[in-house]
Amino acid sequence: MIVHQFDQTNSILNTFIAEMRDVNIQKDVMRFRRNIERIGEVLAYEVSKTLDYEEADITTPLGTKKTYLCSDQLVLCSVLRAGLPLHQGLLSFFDAAENAFISAYRHHPNDGDDFEVIVKYFAAPSLDDKILILTDPMLATGKTLENVLNALKKHGTPKRIHIISVIGSKIGVARVENVFPEDTQLWIAAVDDALSSKGYIIPGLGDAGDLSYGVKL
Repeated sequence: MIVHQFDQTNSILNTFIAEMRDVNIQKDVMRFRRNIERIGEVLAYEVSKTLDYEEADITTPLGTKKTYLCSDQLVLCSVLRAGLPLHQGLLSFFDAAENAFISAYRHHPNDGDDFEVIVKYFAAPSLDDKILILTDPMLATGKTLENVLNALKKHGTPKRIHIISVIGSKIGVARVENVFPEDTQLWIAAVDDALSSKGYIIPGLGDAGDLSYGVKL
């Protein structure tokens, strides 16, 4: 797997991440969602550089201009519900892409530290010979993306897979590297060192779904 980790380079992306982590700024729910969306836009642009393009002639009012347009078919697949702002950021750039959505949540038996990731709702087009872009803001343990990958297999074989995340842990990144195809590319804004006993990223930023849409029962 090729890992593109953007917090190792100074850019405006670090400002978006800092605002999302800040316990005071993240209380502004609309700004929190917009920062996730903006990160999606930045990473979409970076991913676009790896896609296939073909020559095209564009007719203007004064003549013809030769250019190159993306020839790949894209499918954006987001993990509900935290992935929705990230999905929108990607869709702002890849507006012709097909869309898929999958629900995944942690089940903690008896409120213990151990948990399993349960995948239920799933809607997707055929993935055969298409570019699959998986979006999940928080790559904590990697279990969610592993289960999502297993669920996607019955919908075809993608040409290539890209994973888009906001913050991950070293453990989660390592797990994803082990289970996804070797030519998968991970585009992630920041990677933190540790996980809590319950599998949450430290220092992280909290629960991205709750911060975006309100606390769930």
